[in-house]
Amino acid sequence: MDRALPQPTPETQHFWDGCKAGELRLQRCTACRKSYFPPRAFCPACGSRSVEVYKASGKASLYSYVINHRPRPDMGTEPHSIAVVSLAEGPRMMTNIVGCPQTPEALKLDMPVEVVFETFGAMALPLFKPAGG
Repeated sequence: MDRALPQPTPETQHFWDGCKAGELRLQRCTACRKSYFPPRAFCPACGSRSVEVYKASGKASLYSYVINHRPRPDMGTEPHSIAVVSLAEGPRMMTNIVGCPQTPEALKLDMPVEVVFETFGAMALPLFKPAGG
């Protein structure tokens, strides 16, 4: 079974194009300078429509997670993490942690992680792995 994938919209296309190019792209308000995610046409902090897209560092820390021991069929048969990471630029993002055991002993809150991209057909998804690992 193929993995269920997000459907890009005009507001999110730059994000998905960045993932395919190996870049984590965020938006930043040019009025108040706040970075935000998910993509949208206006700043959620001040409402300005003066926003820009930029390449983020890809660095983050593990904010929260659960280990899914009963994954959907399109996610395989092994347990996997469903995580929230705090990006170095400020926003939080839902993702999966890869490249380490899917156990509480390995998934330590606040541990540094970094983005990796995994390609599924024509789309690449941003996943995170332990930094330096």
